[in-house]
Amino acid sequence: METVSENACFGGTQGVYTHASTACSCNMTFGLFLPAEAKDGPVPLLWYLSGLTCTHENAMTKAGAQTWAAEHGIALCFPDTSPRGDAVADDDGYDLGQGAGFYVNATEEPWASHYRMWDYVMDELPVLLERNFSLDMDRQSITGHSMGGHGALTMAMSPRGQFRSVSAFSPITNPTASDWGRKQLSAYLGNNEDIWSPHDATLCMRDRGFDGPMLIDTGTNDQFIDLLKPEALAEAAAARRQQIQFRMQPGYDHSYFFVSTFMEDHLAFHAEHLWA
Repeated sequence: METVSENACFGGTQGVYTHASTACSCNMTFGLFLPAEAKDGPVPLLWYLSGLTCTHENAMTKAGAQTWAAEHGIALCFPDTSPRGDAVADDDGYDLGQGAGFYVNATEEPWASHYRMWDYVMDELPVLLERNFSLDMDRQSITGHSMGGHGALTMAMSPRGQFRSVSAFSPITNPTASDWGRKQLSAYLGNNEDIWSPHDATLCMRDRGFDGPMLIDTGTNDQFIDLLKPEALAEAAAARRQQIQFRMQPGYDHSYFFVSTFMEDHLAFHAEHLWA
């Protein structure tokens, strides 16, 4: 692991690091904010998964999350959204290939060699973080925006029980029934739709739900709301009687202005459960 940069930030440190990833077979970059409390011992960790076209940097610089993470003594990890590099397969569209990993393990060519973002976020990067930083890996939660909200929800609802709480900003909630999903899942995983279901938050909710609290925010003026399908997840959560706060925020769109507006709420929500 190599340090790209480290900057003082709200009494803590905002770092950017790069390392050779075994899961993705290329160099990967991530951001990590450590609050001041990390100097005295391990602190809880909140993952933030970003959306289509983003890198590790977008939320790190635009979401305002460090302000509230510092207040609650929580670390923040900002992984990249896909593998990158000249040898990594790509596509001319913004919604497939580099910047659009969809947090799955690809099985189809030309993606299978590098696009293993599920293993990267769930397995490889946690081990690297625990080895190199003062983090309490028994206290993890996860959030994300758009494609990252999709990843956060599906990872939280996996059977492993890795996360204490989950939240999402304008998540893609039903990708098997959306143009933001069917294209990518068929490209990465093939045409057998039975294999897609672990990567659809609505289907995961119907199947098993989440053993913990959930918070979902979506703007009523989100320009992509028909692709996100928030109503599908809301109906599945209601049918399951899932512990969830599901909020449609009047007038807000899909931008980081929306994300930063409600970031304080999400950090406080996770802090309550990470420090419990």
